[in-house]
Amino acid sequence: MHIDRSTVPGQGTVHHLRTRGGDRFALVTRADGGKHILVYHGAADEPVQSVALGADEADQLADLLHSAPLPDRVARLERLVDRLAGDGSRP
Repeated sequence: MHIDRSTVPGQGTVHHLRTRGGDRFALVTRADGGKHILVYHGAADEPVQSVALGADEADQLADLLHSAPLPDRVARLERLVDRLAGDGSRP
């Protein structure tokens, strides 16, 4: 994935993303913390759709995009710590 980051003075930050397949979208993080996903179609410079996300929604989406959900990652780390500590009391 190719990612370009730019700052819009007084507005926030824009990350333009292009996948291997050529699809384009952007993540806009406003100065007030608001987030929007912009979806582009073809070579058009104007987005065809904008999706506004609340802070909690952005966190949920970020968690889904991880290769493993947060509870699974925490459980894996707990098992690793138990193994390193020699404590087999956890499942």
